[in-house]
Amino acid sequence: MDKRVPLDELNMRMARFRSKMDEANPGWSIAVVFSKVNQYYFTGTMQEGMLIIPREDEAVYWVRRSYERALDESFFPNIKPMNSFRDAKDSIKRIPDTVYMETEVVSLALYNRFQKYFPFSNVRSMDAQIAEVRAVKSAYELSFMRQAGDIHRRVLEDEVPKMLKEGMSELELALKLYSKLVEEGHHGVARFGMFDTEIVLGHVCFGEGSIYPSYFNGASGNYGMSPAMPILGSRERKLKSGDLVYIDVGCGVHGYHTDKTMTYMFGKPLPREAIEEHKRCVAIQNEIASMLKPGAIPAQIYKTIMDKLDAEFHKNFMGFGKHKVKFLGHGIGLVVDEWPVIAEGFLQPLQEGMVMAVEPKKGIENIGMVGVEETFEITPEGGHSITGKKAGLIPVY
Repeated sequence: MDKRVPLDELNMRMARFRSKMDEANPGWSIAVVFSKVNQYYFTGTMQEGMLIIPREDEAVYWVRRSYERALDESFFPNIKPMNSFRDAKDSIKRIPDTVYMETEVVSLALYNRFQKYFPFSNVRSMDAQIAEVRAVKSAYELSFMRQAGDIHRRVLEDEVPKMLKEGMSELELALKLYSKLVEEGHHGVARFGMFDTEIVLGHVCFGEGSIYPSYFNGASGNYGMSPAMPILGSRERKLKSGDLVYIDVGCGVHGYHTDKTMTYMFGKPLPREAIEEHKRCVAIQNEIASMLKPGAIPAQIYKTIMDKLDAEFHKNFMGFGKHKVKFLGHGIGLVVDEWPVIAEGFLQPLQEGMVMAVEPKKGIENIGMVGVEETFEITPEGGHSITGKKAGLIPVY
């Protein structure tokens, strides 16, 4: 299989980006892409370099390392080597006063180094335009996400129950799960866009571990390995009868992710109240899925759901205690946390081709996080799950 992104796919992405920039910033002159994920999106390879997109000329991908690999991996038609920003600067006829950048990811040090050779006066953000373009997936992109979703479904629904053994640690389960996902085709990392966030797999928790505060913006949490490495799972927390097992992990194929949460009752059923709270979360997810149609407004979906919740259920919904999040789902693709978000303030209509992870969850004291998460394609008939349809709380006893 040729893993290179087809040239017509790259051309389509660039054309859509230029159109978005013309619409939002009619006077734009030049855009510069530094993020490796965005470099991959536009060129089909991710190297140490930068992609310069002039409004009136062809884009050029300047690569410091590795130029040879970029040529081998990419159909992008205009790749050039550089030793420093000076090489690229010498090719630009006129440096405009304003340059558009990914202001969410470009560090001040990188900005200063770049400006030394490109003496522009102002910088403006193009993060929203890139996010909007990436939010709508092509058939090419959706094919990888469906593969990731199928791996997700098979492993979390069929294989994890076989892995659960009394006395195993969270870390042991995380390692078994990671190995199985990769064996089945997972690309090996759950990539996030939020600043300075390292996630190898996701949350793998027993009992109350899933309501321990997370160090990133998610409803659930986990103990992790240590304060210096709050990921994977605890070496000390061991599985015992009566535990709720909570798994919220990403899976990906060729860079494209799905997100899925699955829960299990180990040894014996959970208390009836916890099971009922879980069923209510599943019902909320099903209601949200029915609204995931082209033209729907994410903020309105959020309001519709939240306005229906009674005060008692709202307590510890989408988190536990003071650790709660203000969203019900999020876009997903080359990173797990993409645009748009089912939350207040997201007013642009959904479009066919968008993909959303929907995750209504509720923390329960001394038990853990119940609820569910699946990844849905936006279709005229509503959200179509590509990660499975099991309601969770799979009994393992």
